[in-house]
Amino acid sequence: MWSEDAAGKLILWGGPVFSSTVLFGLLTYTFWLMPGLRPSIGSALRIEITGTQFWWRVVYHKSPGPPAISANEVRLPVGERVEFVLRSDDVIHSFWIPSLGGKMDMIPGRTNTLPLLANRAGTYGGACTEFCGTSHALMAFSAVAMMPDDFERWLATQSSPAATAPAPGQDLFMRHGCGSCHRIDGTEARGLVGPDLSHLGGRETVGAGILPNTEETIARFITEPEVLKPGTGMPSFAMLPPEEIRAIARYLKELR
Repeated sequence: MWSEDAAGKLILWGGPVFSSTVLFGLLTYTFWLMPGLRPSIGSALRIEITGTQFWWRVVYHKSPGPPAISANEVRLPVGERVEFVLRSDDVIHSFWIPSLGGKMDMIPGRTNTLPLLANRAGTYGGACTEFCGTSHALMAFSAVAMMPDDFERWLATQSSPAATAPAPGQDLFMRHGCGSCHRIDGTEARGLVGPDLSHLGGRETVGAGILPNTEETIARFITEPEVLKPGTGMPSFAMLPPEEIRAIARYLKELR
Protein backbone atom coordinates (compact mmCIF):
# COMPACT_ATOMS: atom_id res chain seq x y z
CA MET A 1 0.00 0.00 0.00
CA TRP A 2 1.37 3.40 -0.97
CA SER A 3 2.22 5.85 1.73
CA GLU A 4 1.02 9.44 1.41
CA ASP A 5 4.61 10.62 0.88
CA ALA A 6 5.31 8.04 -1.86
CA ALA A 7 2.04 8.80 -3.63
CA GLY A 8 2.86 12.50 -3.60
CA LYS A 9 6.28 11.87 -5.15
CA LEU A 10 4.74 9.65 -7.84
CA ILE A 11 2.22 12.34 -8.74
CA LEU A 12 4.93 15.01 -8.80
CA TRP A 13 7.47 13.11 -10.92
CA GLY A 14 4.98 11.26 -13.07
CA GLY A 15 2.84 14.32 -13.67
CA PRO A 16 4.28 17.82 -14.05
CA VAL A 17 7.97 16.87 -14.07
CA PHE A 18 7.69 14.08 -16.68
CA SER A 19 5.22 16.03 -18.85
CA SER A 20 7.30 19.20 -18.75
CA THR A 21 10.47 17.28 -19.63
CA VAL A 22 8.81 15.57 -22.62
CA LEU A 23 7.27 18.82 -23.87
CA PHE A 24 10.58 20.66 -23.50
CA GLY A 25 12.33 17.90 -25.44
CA LEU A 26 9.75 18.05 -28.24
CA LEU A 27 10.01 21.86 -28.37
CA THR A 28 13.81 21.66 -28.62
CA TYR A 29 13.53 19.07 -31.41
CA THR A 30 11.05 21.30 -33.28
CA PHE A 31 13.39 24.29 -33.10
CA TRP A 32 16.18 22.06 -34.43
CA LEU A 33 14.02 20.98 -37.38
CA MET A 34 12.67 24.41 -38.31
CA PRO A 35 15.72 25.72 -40.27
CA GLY A 36 15.51 22.67 -42.54
CA LEU A 37 11.76 22.92 -43.01
CA ARG A 38 11.91 26.57 -44.02
CA PRO A 39 15.54 27.18 -45.00
CA SER A 40 17.14 30.52 -45.67
CA ILE A 41 18.26 30.16 -49.27
CA GLY A 42 20.07 32.13 -51.89
CA SER A 43 17.67 30.97 -54.59
CA ALA A 44 18.44 31.68 -58.22
CA LEU A 45 14.79 32.64 -58.62
CA ARG A 46 13.01 35.16 -56.40
CA ILE A 47 9.35 35.95 -56.92
CA GLU A 48 8.25 39.22 -55.35
CA ILE A 49 4.56 39.29 -54.44
CA THR A 50 2.83 42.47 -53.30
CA GLY A 51 -0.71 42.26 -51.99
CA THR A 52 -3.02 45.13 -52.94
CA GLN A 53 -6.77 45.51 -52.49
CA PHE A 54 -7.81 43.26 -54.22
CA TRP A 55 -5.12 41.81 -56.51
CA TRP A 56 -1.51 40.60 -56.58
CA ARG A 57 1.52 42.32 -58.13
CA VAL A 58 4.08 39.69 -59.22
CA VAL A 59 7.71 40.35 -60.20
CA TYR A 60 10.17 37.60 -61.17
CA HIS A 61 13.86 38.21 -60.43
CA LYS A 62 16.38 35.87 -62.01
CA SER A 63 19.93 36.68 -63.12
CA PRO A 64 21.00 37.24 -65.77
CA GLY A 65 18.13 39.17 -67.27
CA PRO A 66 15.70 41.93 -66.39
CA PRO A 67 12.79 41.42 -63.99
CA ALA A 68 9.57 40.06 -65.49
CA ILE A 69 6.40 41.77 -64.28
CA SER A 70 3.03 40.04 -64.05
CA ALA A 71 -0.10 40.00 -61.91
CA ASN A 72 -2.64 37.65 -60.30
CA GLU A 73 -0.84 34.47 -61.31
CA VAL A 74 2.32 32.73 -60.10
CA ARG A 75 4.45 30.34 -62.12
CA LEU A 76 7.37 28.35 -60.79
CA PRO A 77 9.64 25.52 -61.96
CA VAL A 78 9.18 21.98 -60.69
CA GLY A 79 11.99 20.72 -58.48
CA GLU A 80 13.50 24.12 -57.69
CA ARG A 81 13.04 25.80 -54.33
CA VAL A 82 11.82 29.32 -54.98
CA GLU A 83 12.07 32.24 -52.59
CA PHE A 84 8.87 34.29 -52.37
CA VAL A 85 9.37 37.85 -51.14
CA LEU A 86 6.08 39.04 -49.65
CA ARG A 87 4.96 42.64 -49.13
CA SER A 88 1.74 44.66 -48.85
CA ASP A 89 0.83 48.05 -50.31
CA ASP A 90 -2.09 48.83 -48.01
CA VAL A 91 -3.51 46.48 -45.36
CA ILE A 92 -2.50 43.08 -44.00
CA HIS A 93 -2.93 40.30 -46.55
CA SER A 94 -1.88 36.66 -46.28
CA PHE A 95 -0.31 34.56 -49.05
CA TRP A 96 -1.21 30.88 -49.19
CA ILE A 97 -0.87 28.06 -51.71
CA PRO A 98 -2.28 25.14 -49.68
CA SER A 99 -0.85 22.38 -51.89
CA LEU A 100 2.69 23.76 -51.69
CA GLY A 101 3.18 25.02 -48.15
CA GLY A 102 2.16 27.17 -45.24
CA LYS A 103 0.68 30.63 -45.32
CA MET A 104 2.47 33.84 -44.45
CA ASP A 105 1.19 37.32 -43.69
CA MET A 106 2.00 40.32 -45.88
CA ILE A 107 2.34 43.31 -43.57
CA PRO A 108 2.66 46.95 -44.66
CA GLY A 109 6.18 48.23 -44.09
CA ARG A 110 7.63 44.74 -43.62
CA THR A 111 9.16 42.15 -45.96
CA ASN A 112 8.65 38.44 -45.27
CA THR A 113 10.19 35.56 -47.18
CA LEU A 114 8.72 32.14 -47.85
CA PRO A 115 10.62 29.37 -49.69
CA LEU A 116 8.38 26.90 -51.51
CA LEU A 117 9.06 23.81 -53.60
CA ALA A 118 6.73 22.26 -56.20
CA ASN A 119 7.42 18.55 -56.69
CA ARG A 120 5.13 17.97 -59.64
CA ALA A 121 3.67 19.95 -62.51
CA GLY A 122 0.13 21.22 -62.22
CA THR A 123 -2.09 24.16 -61.37
CA TYR A 124 -2.71 24.89 -57.72
CA GLY A 125 -5.14 27.36 -56.18
CA GLY A 126 -3.90 30.21 -54.01
CA ALA A 127 -5.72 32.81 -51.95
CA CYS A 128 -5.50 35.64 -49.49
CA THR A 129 -6.31 34.23 -46.05
CA GLU A 130 -6.37 37.45 -44.01
CA PHE A 131 -9.56 39.53 -44.17
CA CYS A 132 -8.53 42.62 -46.12
CA GLY A 133 -11.77 44.33 -47.11
CA THR A 134 -14.95 44.03 -49.13
CA SER A 135 -13.61 41.71 -51.82
CA HIS A 136 -11.27 39.65 -49.64
CA ALA A 137 -13.00 36.44 -50.75
CA LEU A 138 -12.45 37.45 -54.40
CA MET A 139 -8.67 37.85 -54.07
CA ALA A 140 -7.38 34.56 -55.46
CA PHE A 141 -4.67 33.45 -57.88
CA SER A 142 -3.38 30.42 -59.75
CA ALA A 143 0.01 28.86 -59.03
CA VAL A 144 1.24 26.99 -62.10
CA ALA A 145 4.13 24.58 -61.58
CA MET A 146 5.93 23.95 -64.88
CA MET A 147 8.75 21.69 -65.99
CA PRO A 148 12.04 23.63 -65.79
CA ASP A 149 12.58 23.99 -69.57
CA ASP A 150 8.99 25.10 -70.10
CA PHE A 151 9.32 27.60 -67.28
CA GLU A 152 12.52 29.10 -68.71
CA ARG A 153 10.85 29.60 -72.09
CA TRP A 154 7.81 31.13 -70.44
CA LEU A 155 9.93 33.47 -68.33
CA ALA A 156 11.83 34.63 -71.42
CA THR A 157 8.58 35.65 -73.09
CA GLN A 158 7.43 37.50 -69.96
CA SER A 159 10.61 39.58 -69.94
CA SER A 160 9.84 40.96 -73.43
CA PRO A 161 6.86 42.83 -74.92
CA ALA A 162 4.07 40.66 -76.28
CA ALA A 163 4.27 40.25 -80.05
CA THR A 164 1.04 41.65 -81.47
CA ALA A 165 0.06 43.24 -84.74
CA PRO A 166 -1.17 46.86 -84.65
CA ALA A 167 -4.80 46.79 -83.57
CA PRO A 168 -7.59 49.35 -83.08
CA GLY A 169 -7.91 48.13 -79.52
CA GLN A 170 -4.46 49.39 -78.63
CA ASP A 171 -5.25 52.92 -79.81
CA LEU A 172 -8.54 52.85 -77.91
CA PHE A 173 -6.81 51.54 -74.78
CA MET A 174 -4.46 54.52 -74.82
CA ARG A 175 -7.05 57.09 -75.92
CA HIS A 176 -9.42 56.29 -73.07
CA GLY A 177 -6.69 56.61 -70.44
CA CYS A 178 -6.32 52.94 -69.50
CA GLY A 179 -2.54 53.32 -69.63
CA SER A 180 -2.69 55.77 -66.72
CA CYS A 181 -3.45 52.87 -64.36
CA HIS A 182 -2.13 49.82 -66.21
CA ARG A 183 1.24 48.95 -67.68
CA ILE A 184 1.78 47.16 -71.01
CA ASP A 185 5.43 46.51 -71.81
CA GLY A 186 6.58 48.01 -75.10
CA THR A 187 3.87 50.68 -75.17
CA GLU A 188 3.30 54.09 -73.63
CA ALA A 189 1.07 52.49 -70.98
CA ARG A 190 3.13 52.85 -67.81
CA GLY A 191 0.51 52.98 -65.05
CA LEU A 192 1.25 51.27 -61.75
CA VAL A 193 -2.10 51.69 -59.99
CA GLY A 194 -3.71 48.57 -61.45
CA PRO A 195 -2.45 45.13 -62.51
CA ASP A 196 0.21 44.83 -65.20
CA LEU A 197 -1.46 43.71 -68.46
CA SER A 198 1.65 43.05 -70.56
CA HIS A 199 0.84 39.37 -71.08
CA LEU A 200 -2.75 39.24 -69.87
CA GLY A 201 -3.87 36.94 -72.68
CA GLY A 202 -1.67 34.11 -71.43
CA ARG A 203 -3.07 34.05 -67.90
CA GLU A 204 -5.70 31.58 -66.77
CA THR A 205 -8.06 34.05 -65.11
CA VAL A 206 -9.26 37.64 -65.09
CA GLY A 207 -9.82 39.78 -61.99
CA ALA A 208 -7.51 37.85 -59.64
CA GLY A 209 -9.01 34.41 -60.04
CA ILE A 210 -12.70 35.27 -60.30
CA LEU A 211 -13.36 34.73 -64.04
CA PRO A 212 -11.95 32.52 -66.83
CA ASN A 213 -9.78 34.48 -69.25
CA THR A 214 -11.82 35.12 -72.40
CA GLU A 215 -12.60 38.16 -74.52
CA GLU A 216 -16.10 38.17 -73.06
CA THR A 217 -14.96 38.20 -69.44
CA ILE A 218 -12.35 40.89 -70.14
CA ALA A 219 -15.07 43.05 -71.73
CA ARG A 220 -17.34 42.39 -68.78
CA PHE A 221 -14.68 43.49 -66.31
CA ILE A 222 -14.14 46.69 -68.30
CA THR A 223 -17.84 47.58 -68.09
CA GLU A 224 -18.76 46.47 -64.58
CA PRO A 225 -15.69 46.08 -62.34
CA GLU A 226 -17.51 47.24 -59.20
CA VAL A 227 -20.23 44.62 -59.72
CA LEU A 228 -17.72 41.81 -60.15
CA LYS A 229 -15.34 42.98 -57.41
CA PRO A 230 -16.87 45.43 -54.90
CA GLY A 231 -14.37 47.92 -53.53
CA THR A 232 -12.07 47.79 -56.52
CA GLY A 233 -10.55 51.10 -57.51
CA MET A 234 -11.22 50.62 -61.21
CA PRO A 235 -13.94 52.86 -62.67
CA SER A 236 -16.55 51.48 -65.04
CA PHE A 237 -16.19 52.18 -68.76
CA ALA A 238 -19.75 51.13 -69.59
CA MET A 239 -20.24 54.49 -71.30
CA LEU A 240 -18.02 53.38 -74.22
CA PRO A 241 -19.65 52.01 -77.40
CA PRO A 242 -19.88 48.20 -77.30
CA GLU A 243 -17.68 47.83 -80.39
CA GLU A 244 -14.89 49.80 -78.69
CA ILE A 245 -15.11 47.67 -75.56
CA ARG A 246 -14.91 44.52 -77.69
CA ALA A 247 -11.89 45.91 -79.56
CA ILE A 248 -10.04 46.66 -76.33
CA ALA A 249 -10.89 43.23 -74.94
CA ARG A 250 -9.68 41.56 -78.14
CA TYR A 251 -6.41 43.48 -78.00
CA LEU A 252 -5.81 42.54 -74.34
CA LYS A 253 -6.61 38.87 -74.97
CA GLU A 254 -3.97 38.78 -77.73
CA LEU A 255 -1.24 39.93 -75.33
CA ARG A 256 0.56 36.65 -74.66
